[in-house]
Order: sequence, then C-alpha cells, then structure tokens
Amino acid sequence: MSVGPRWLERSIRHKLLAMVLLPLAVMLPLLGALLIGWGSEAIDRVLLAKVRADLAVAHGYFERVLGEVGAGVGAIAESQALALALAGPSAGIDALLRRAATRQRLDFLHLLPADAATVDATSVEVLGAPAFAALAPALLARVAVPLRPTLDAAPTARRVEDRAMVLRARRAVRAADNRLVGWLEGGVLLNRNLRFIDHLNEIVYPEGSLPFGGHGTATLFLGDVRISTNVRLFGSMTDERAIGTRVSRRVRDLVLGSGHTWLDRAFVVDDWYVSGYLPLADGAGERVGMLYVGVLERPYTLVKIAALAAVGALLVAALAAAAGFSLRWARSIFRPLEQMEATLRRVQAGELGARVGETASGDEIGRLARHLDRLLAAIEAHTGALDAQVAERTRALREAQQGLLRNEKLATVGRLTAGIAHEVNNPIAVIQGNLDVMRELLGPEAGGRVAAELGLVDEQIERMRLIVTRLLQYAKPGEFAGRCERIDIGALLDECLALARHQPMRGPLTVERDYRATGRPLAHRGELQQVFVNLIVNALQAMPGGGTLTLGCADAADGAVEVVVADTGTGLPAGQPEHLFEPFVTRRTGGTGLGLWISRSIVERCGGEIAAANRERGGAVFTLRLPVA
Repeated sequence: MSVGPRWLERSIRHKLLAMVLLPLAVMLPLLGALLIGWGSEAIDRVLLAKVRADLAVAHGYFERVLGEVGAGVGAIAESQALALALAGPSAGIDALLRRAATRQRLDFLHLLPADAATVDATSVEVLGAPAFAALAPALLARVAVPLRPTLDAAPTARRVEDRAMVLRARRAVRAADNRLVGWLEGGVLLNRNLRFIDHLNEIVYPEGSLPFGGHGTATLFLGDVRISTNVRLFGSMTDERAIGTRVSRRVRDLVLGSGHTWLDRAFVVDDWYVSGYLPLADGAGERVGMLYVGVLERPYTLVKIAALAAVGALLVAALAAAAGFSLRWARSIFRPLEQMEATLRRVQAGELGARVGETASGDEIGRLARHLDRLLAAIEAHTGALDAQVAERTRALREAQQGLLRNEKLATVGRLTAGIAHEVNNPIAVIQGNLDVMRELLGPEAGGRVAAELGLVDEQIERMRLIVTRLLQYAKPGEFAGRCERIDIGALLDECLALARHQPMRGPLTVERDYRATGRPLAHRGELQQVFVNLIVNALQAMPGGGTLTLGCADAADGAVEVVVADTGTGLPAGQPEHLFEPFVTRRTGGTGLGLWISRSIVERCGGEIAAANRERGGAVFTLRLPVA
C-alpha cells in the first residue's frame, strides 16, 4: 500500500533527509515567528513605558509652572513694595506691577478692588475673548487660533478657536493691620506660548536622549485644538507649527470625554507617534484641555523590520547548516545500504566474487555489510565443480581458518580502537569546540599571531577598569566618600583641576591660584570634590576660546573658609543667578540643569552656602562659604 510519494518510497536517502529536515523546516520558522512577535511586543511595551514616564515629567513641569505662577503672584501681593505703592499715586502702582510681571514672567498682572467677588486660587482657566481682552488686551492677537482641516478629527462647524487658556492666580492684598485692600490677579497665556512648550519639550526630550534617530514632540490642547505645539505641518516650506490642527476623535472621546489617559500609538498631523495624552482640568474640575507628549514611531518600526530580516537570515542559515549536517550524517547510514544493494545486483548478474568491502560505519548496518560479505563468500565456496570439491573444501577450510584468525585480530583491534576512541573522543570534542569558538571569534588571526594583541587587550581592560573607577568616584562620590574629615581646600582644588582639565579648549588657559586659607572645614571629601569639579568644568565650558581661571580660598571673619571659582567667560545672563541653582535650569545644550542644584545641596549639607554673580571685568564668579566648626 502506498504511504507517500514514489520518490520517497524508493529511496532510504530521501526518507532519512525528510525525517530530519521536515521537523526543522516546521519548528525553526515557528520559533522565529514567536521570537519576532515577542520582540515586537517587548519594544512596544518599552516605548509605552517611556511615553508614560515622559508624560509624568511633562505634567510635573506643567504643575511646577502653575505653582510658580501662584507663588509669584503671592510674593508680589505680600511685598513691601506693593504696600508702599498703594499709599501713593495709581501711576506708581501700575509701574510696579509692570516691573513685577516682567520679573515673574507673567503675561498679565492686575490689582482688583477689595469688593471683587473672588478668593485665593491658582488654576487653569479658559476665558472667552471679551473676558481675556479685559485682562490683557495687548495679548488678544495671540488668542485666536484658526482651525485647520485635520484627518480623523470630529466634525465641527467652528472655524476659529477664540478662547484663551491661562494659568491664573489670585491673592489677597492686605494692609499692615490685616485689612483687605484689594486682590492681585496675574497669569500666563498658553495660546501660542512657544517658549513654554519648547522648554517643556527640551526637558522631556533632551537632545540625543532618543535612540535610532528618534524625534519627540509636545503639545498643549484647548479642547481638541492644538494651541501650542512643536509639531510641524506636513509639507510646510517654512517649518510652520501645526497650531490649529485637532486631535483625532478617538483620542478626544477617551481623554476629554471619559477623563482617561491615552497611552497608545496615534496619528499626529502627518505621521504615527507613540503618544500619551493627559486631561487638564480647570479650577472647577471640568476637563478643558489635554497635555500631549510622543515619539515618532517610524525609527522603531525600522528597527523591528531590521530585526525581522536578521531573524529570517538566521533561520535560512540555520536551515542550510542543518541540511548540510543532516546530509553528512545520513550518508553514514544510506551509503553502506547502497553498497550492499549494488553488490547483490552484481552477484545476481553472475559476478560471484562481488563483495561489499570495508565500510566506515561501525553500527548495525556496518555489521550487516560484513555478514553479507561472509555469506557471499560462503555461497561462492560451495559453488564449484564436483571434481574440485575436495580442493575447494580444503582451500575453503584454510580460508575459513585464516578468516577466523583475521576476524579475531580485527575484533581485538576493534575493541582496543573502540576503547581508545571512547576515552579520547570527549577531550577531542572539547578541543574542537573551543577551536571552533576561537576561529569564530578570532577569524583570520587564528593563525597564532595574536599573543601580543591579547596581552594588550588585557592591559587595556585593566586600564578601562581604572578609568571607570575614577569616573564612578567623580559621578557618585557619595559611595566613595567615607567618613567626614578635615579638608585642605587648596590641595583639593588642585586635585579637582587635574580631574576637570579634559575639557577641549581652542585657546590658551591661564590658572591663577590664591590659597590663603588656614582653616580646614569638616566635610565628606568625595562630595566636596564633586562640587569643585562641577564648578571648574562649568568655568572651562564658559571659556571655550581660552581665558583665565581663578581658584582661591581664604579665612573669613566669622570663622568660615571662603572659596572662589571665577572665569573670564561670557558671564551669567541677566536675571538668571536667582534661578541658577534650581533643578533643570541650564543654558548649555545637552545639559541637565542638575549639577548646580546638587552642588548647592552638598554645600548646604555641610552647613555652608553658595552664591553666583557676574564679575565687573567680565565672566562669572561662584563663592562658597564652608564653616570650620
């Protein structure tokens, strides 16, 4: 009965190859598909986790700005300058409020009468055009946002979004006797506020933070309309922002309609992004807008495709290697069988002396071939003429005796060979395996010329270890600080200068030292080293073309040690020293804005203080006061 194709039934070679290769041909692609699916899902989960974290950072910055608006208005309301201005003419109050609004970066600041129906509050609010015009008529031009046609957005009859989204704070203004004399109202307009959205995007997605050429974006929505964004319009020749475009209906219904956070891929203006949308509520708890962050999906899709191609190539290579190995292994089975079949055909044709001969197989098939040879020899011995029967039998007996002796010798040699092979096979396999690994790893250099290079690699590994240790001591000094000790400030400044002089300079650098301090503050050496290295590195980066670095320390009158780090660079921007030691404040591209914040924390932990200012002759100076007691 037929059980398969004719070519498969007629050849044991084909059967063996089919038995080996068919399971591989099924299992390897299945394994590859599972691996690709798991890898794709893992990448998607990592992306969503990153967007969730990015959305939390963005919302934290939004809440921080909202808090700063409230704190700024409160500080002005409680200021002595406002109290004095209230006692004078109204023109003085207006001038004071304009200066205070500029200093606190407020778009509007007004003094309301005491009988105004309001309370202390800080919230996100949405105002109609007339209401906002009464607050800040000079900013009314920024409010109106013409709506642009957007794919998959909900249908609407509106053509312009004329409402204003503001961060607004109100604080009571009281006289010295705690009598209410008015209400101070101030805030920030978010419509077309590019400075706000760009700074938010820089915090969430610093330059170089996304792998594979990724691109991150941030957007602020009023309702479902983009009122402030760094997303660009598709096909725009002027790099125009997509202000006025709208979010898709699905996102709007989930976030604004149901109040849930969206964490999924979404089509943004002209491309797919892995996106996060967070609802924003006003002071009454009504959802009035959304905060969005997202990363471009295309680079990660290309990574998935590259992984798919790599896995496919690996599967093809594995199948080819398995086929070659299986063919070589199966040859030891079907080659003796083919030899026996050919021998029987020759005997059937009358060639009684035909034999299978020696085979490379030592298993049952090899023994069967030898038994067949002996059987053919016996048949040939019994086929002669009657007149030569005695001679034939004598010759057959001799041949049998010789054959027995030969077989005994062969058997003895075979047992010895089998024992040696068993004992030697394992170390040979180990040697072969390690040799294959060496050839694979060393490639053409496996000829024996790599001894010096391997030694050099060992030296370089040790060197890298020492370098990493030094970097750890610089980056995490708290783990290496040990106990507090009395610090020689001058010696420590020289050590930190040696650690920080790796900064590239295009011009000559002059270092002026003035070490006059005799007191020795009690501090953690590693932490204080981190502060000095950070200040010296900042000073060198402020003088890329060269200049003068001044390092000094002296005893102060109150028993402290005063340390000075100064440069002749560009100096600090106007108004920045008061925010310089806050987190995430930086003017250097790629900086995190955390170095000075951490430095101030360390100095204050030592009981000291740190300040920054511009020098009269140019550059900046940082002054530290460290108590000795």
